[in-house]
Amino acid sequence: MNAKQREALLETLKARFEKHRSRHEGIEWAEVAKRLAAKPEKWTVLEAMEASGGEPDVVGRDGKTNEILFVDCAAETPKGRRSVCYDPEALASRKEHKPADSALGMAKKMGIDILTEEQYRELQQLGSFDLKTSSWIATPPAIRKLGGALFGDRRYERVFTYHNGAESYYAGRGFRGVLRV
Repeated sequence: MNAKQREALLETLKARFEKHRSRHEGIEWAEVAKRLAAKPEKWTVLEAMEASGGEPDVVGRDGKTNEILFVDCAAETPKGRRSVCYDPEALASRKEHKPADSALGMAKKMGIDILTEEQYRELQQLGSFDLKTSSWIATPPAIRKLGGALFGDRRYERVFTYHNGAESYYAGRGFRGVLRV
């Protein structure tokens, strides 16, 4: 990213941060900007999150590491990350009608982690997300070993966690990520 692109992204992130102050009580923009300045490798990750429709915003801190957490806060699962199966193994197992990529594969390329079930539920405390779409979430190894994967959404004013075959993919299912700064 060049300086002009970085400045444009910084303005977008700051405007979103100011607009949604309730998502990150106790965190000031000056601290976020300082951390970003100290970690230039995070800029390309945030740009990829933004470019794929994630609308990343600060949602808090990691209680153990004190890292600031950026999470995809788009109302619906990011448009540029939909129609993907769960992981590279599921993608390889498909014989026909393969999606272009997998949630874990894309997340790794972008430099983010997909949300855990706990993180997904915490995000839902900050607003109403995935009212029409759904998002793959990190799946415990025991479930994945049996061929399944988990996803979540919000319906009827309630957050649900479901299961599906890891190789499945739908136009309305993508994934949300978290970046630690």
